[in-house]
Amino acid sequence: MYDEKYDVVVIGAGHAGCEAAHAAARMGLATALYTMNADLIAQMSCNPAVGGIAKGHLVREIDALGGIMGLVADQAGIQFRLLNTSRGPAVWSPRAQEDKAGYRHVMRGILEQTPNLFIKQAEVTEIVFADGRVTGIELLDGRRVQSQTVVLTTGTFLNGLIHIGEKQFPAGRNGEPASIALASCIRAAGFNWGRLKTGTPPRLDRRTVDLSVFEPQYGDSNPTPFSFRTSTSLENKICCYVTHTDEKIHDVIRRNMGRSPLYSGQIQGIGPRYCPSIEDKVVKFRDKDRHQIVLEPEGVDTHEIYVNGMSTSLPIDVQREILSKMKGLESAQMIRPGYAIEYDFVQPTDLSPSLETKKIRGLFLAGQINGTTGYEEAAGQGLMAGINAGLKVTGGEPLMLGRGDAYIGIMIDDLVTKGTNEPYRMFTSRAEFRLNLRIDNADTRLTPIGRRVGLVTDRHWDAFVERQGRLGRLRQAIQETRVDTAHSFFLSRSLEFRDRPGIASLLRRPEIRLEELIREGVLATEVLRREDIVSAETDIKYEGYLKQQDKEVEKLRKAEAKRLPDDLDYSRMPGLSREVAEKLTRVRPQSIAQASRIPGITPASLSIVLFHVEMLRIRSHSESAVQ
Repeated sequence: MYDEKYDVVVIGAGHAGCEAAHAAARMGLATALYTMNADLIAQMSCNPAVGGIAKGHLVREIDALGGIMGLVADQAGIQFRLLNTSRGPAVWSPRAQEDKAGYRHVMRGILEQTPNLFIKQAEVTEIVFADGRVTGIELLDGRRVQSQTVVLTTGTFLNGLIHIGEKQFPAGRNGEPASIALASCIRAAGFNWGRLKTGTPPRLDRRTVDLSVFEPQYGDSNPTPFSFRTSTSLENKICCYVTHTDEKIHDVIRRNMGRSPLYSGQIQGIGPRYCPSIEDKVVKFRDKDRHQIVLEPEGVDTHEIYVNGMSTSLPIDVQREILSKMKGLESAQMIRPGYAIEYDFVQPTDLSPSLETKKIRGLFLAGQINGTTGYEEAAGQGLMAGINAGLKVTGGEPLMLGRGDAYIGIMIDDLVTKGTNEPYRMFTSRAEFRLNLRIDNADTRLTPIGRRVGLVTDRHWDAFVERQGRLGRLRQAIQETRVDTAHSFFLSRSLEFRDRPGIASLLRRPEIRLEELIREGVLATEVLRREDIVSAETDIKYEGYLKQQDKEVEKLRKAEAKRLPDDLDYSRMPGLSREVAEKLTRVRPQSIAQASRIPGITPASLSIVLFHVEMLRIRSHSESAVQ
């Protein structure tokens, strides 16, 4: 007997859960978002920032599809920087410091205003399923809620265990209870699970820190928004501060390494390779005599400062000693100590590319439960899980982005095809087609898809159409305009040309920038956003490379179109080794292209699979003809 009924239930209101719940509700489905503490919706458990290298790409893509992380980050942001601008536009990536309390407030406001979405404060203890299909959930107080689909986004709460030196205690985050009963339910369901670890640094009281001795790190004078829908100017409200560790601090860490849970054997889970603790940095990078530390204010109305770069699980007295030996922090008081946390995760090869579990139909997983780390990775998965949960309810085909479509597609393909044994983090180097997957063209790639599934509002769509119109007119002007080489812009730079060259040919020269041509009046245009200019210029400067990548993307799409039946018995295919058959059976690739990305699957193995599939097709065709 069920007490309530919804189309979609989302468990967990972190960054994945918020996107999943918003997406399903925007699609017109009755959606319930369950959290143990409604006051901590979208809590930034670690650093008070959104974006960064590749992560900024994910946020742009989430926004383009109709998600909300970019909008919230722009509204709650207090310092904005565009990273990697010394390199090509393919790897430019926005990052913003956020007001932690403001971020929660803005996110909850958007969720509260979303039709069909109901926020619930309760602990979910069990996922109810029958005949291999989810039917609902059960709460700690005994209530049962019926649902056609469930999206599980538990973060670090599944059997969470916090470590501070020799002390350890169950928690999902410091001060919040772990989810023990739900973890037991997931394990009992037969998923392949493991343990991962992540950590966080101490937080300091700004009033006890001498900021005058640190190097200031300012925001950009012309901030780049995350959201294509942000029309107002962004404002930098705070400054961050940079310093470094030194050998005195490293000596303290080495002297106390035996008290670190990481090195005493107390922690069993594997930590993030690309965001190591301060202990790991000292041990694994012995050639480095210093490591960067950035002091990041957690808001405009708080004294709390996040010590980025000093994640640690060392005892509190050792953390104090480390701080006391850092110039400017000699008298610093900790508001909260750093700690490490271990938690359960499900091996993502147990999922299909739609993020639906293979064992239980209608159950979708997103975020750290899939072995990822980072707000942005979680939000991207949450968005896709919410969309696909909604499509499952309505009977639509699942939405699956390819590696040539989006960083979100790359992330999900990596997870469900290769699995992970350490916290997965997105990097631009994971993308085969980086030049195609830029932040400036995320809307061109993805907004029509978001519109098709029902996430993109009329207002969002109108803004998209308007921008496409601006870009079209700009590109036409570039192709049609020829320049007067006597213009002061060219004379002052001693540039010489034959005849009257076109703007397009000029832009192929690395020293010529479209922004300068417009500013100096060489090319007359309507009022444009900087990203419009960057998008048009990139398409021209890298035209040859883009055409080549387009061919490669098309080749990949054709390989993806070679679908593999779900019920293939790889163990009975002559010529396949037992190891290859086991890998193919575990992952159940949906296409030859996906199968080719499974580690250890050789071209020879793929040929055997293709031959077997073709024989099945011929046999089926023959039997149909006889009938």
